[in-house]
Amino acid sequence: MSGIKYKMDSFYSHTSVPVGTVVSGAAATMLKKIPSNISPELLFVLASMGHGDELVLADAHFPTSACCRAGPREVRADGQTIPQLLRSVLQLMPLDTYVGEPVMLMAPVPADQDRGVETPIWDTYRTLLDEAEGPRVEIDLLERFDFYKRAKQAFAIVHTGERAQYGNIILKKGVVREYDTES
Repeated sequence: MSGIKYKMDSFYSHTSVPVGTVVSGAAATMLKKIPSNISPELLFVLASMGHGDELVLADAHFPTSACCRAGPREVRADGQTIPQLLRSVLQLMPLDTYVGEPVMLMAPVPADQDRGVETPIWDTYRTLLDEAEGPRVEIDLLERFDFYKRAKQAFAIVHTGERAQYGNIILKKGVVREYDTES
């Protein structure tokens, strides 16, 4: 490199962001085509996941920290809604086409079903899934405690600021086919 020499211990000393600081927003990812609401930590999680691994997008009510004690990585996205994050995640991560239902939602508990609690956020999810993957994506409903059990087996849980009831969603990662990368 033209005789340029760097003293490595001082080369990175100019950075003003302490190690361990969470950086998000547009300043976080200086990469092309990465949505600005995907933090470096979430980008790393998505890239680290393999075929069949599951990602939970959890609402603000979800016991994320308790579930993550069982093994999943905890990623914080407190200021974001799940639809915002879902749209961005689906731009980067394919869903699994080798299983019947690559998307799972938490079913309302019987008491909420009896009261007629509605889940309009699910219509938003359906629209986003159809836009990203086409209308072929099947969705499974899991009973509340089955959902928690499944979440404890996930690769990561992303805790959002979503306040909609029953907003939690699990996505099973698929494979990137050769034709998916042509552009």
